[in-house]
Amino acid sequence: MENRNTTAYFILLGLFSHTRAHQFLFVVVLTIFFTSLLGNALMLLLIHQDHRLHTPMYFLLSQLSLMDVMLASTTVPKMAVGYFTSNQFISLTGCGLQIFFFVSLAGGECFLLAAMSYDRYVAVCHPLRYPILMSWQLCLRMTLGSWSLGVVDGIMQAVSTLSFPYCSTREIDHFFCEAPTLLRLACADTFVFEYVMYTCCVLMILIPFFFILTSYSLILAAVLHMRSTETLRKAFATCSSHLVVVGLFYGAAIFIYMRPKSYRSASHDKVVSAFYTVFTPMLNPLIYSLRNREVKGALRKKLPACCGISTS
Repeated sequence: MENRNTTAYFILLGLFSHTRAHQFLFVVVLTIFFTSLLGNALMLLLIHQDHRLHTPMYFLLSQLSLMDVMLASTTVPKMAVGYFTSNQFISLTGCGLQIFFFVSLAGGECFLLAAMSYDRYVAVCHPLRYPILMSWQLCLRMTLGSWSLGVVDGIMQAVSTLSFPYCSTREIDHFFCEAPTLLRLACADTFVFEYVMYTCCVLMILIPFFFILTSYSLILAAVLHMRSTETLRKAFATCSSHLVVVGLFYGAAIFIYMRPKSYRSASHDKVVSAFYTVFTPMLNPLIYSLRNREVKGALRKKLPACCGISTS
């Protein structure tokens, strides 16, 4: 307890070593990262420029793409710089900013996915009342609420985590600053903070997750009463793909933030964190957006213009 760390920096041990196998995995992660940036940036561009996509559903999808771009950019560039330059140092301020942006974006995405599930529920179960039940005013409120709740949680976790005294060990066995990993270095009793963080996770993760499950359960119940086999098939395909992405994102978040401290493993945490900070953002535009008929039409319309090809 006397030998506390007074130096305002930490050392990120990273995700990969310089072995041949890890070099291959590093290239894979970078490829997924750039694919995610390209896919989400393409979605933002299409939704912004095509007036047919100016609807509440696609506005929510654009916010999801924006969150995914920012979420991946919060962690991967720093990891890549550390791997290439062997400069694995991160300042106390930089560590706090990583925690803030990561928690804010991940928490905001939890609520945004719940808002998107409500949008799909209204579209399938109450199509005639969609303009009323899913008005632009409600859409903007849900979006602003998702961002605001995420930012509040991010501020709380960043400030609380960095307020603890840290021991002489400055090495963080992770590729970015994540609150549960950083708490292992604290020289103080973190029980109260972990309890509060657990409570926040119940509110930020489990409540939206159960709301999403309820929405899709009602959608599937409504679809089962439809007589069209083609409509039933498309609805099942859409709902199942959406639920797969939701399950991956929420499952990883629950694994990281809602396990007791005694059951945590640094190596497992790094792999799971890499999964839902890099891999899931790549899946979202593929599952939610690029498979839609309207998005495909907008893409076919924009590609010839970008390549200088005349469609006349």
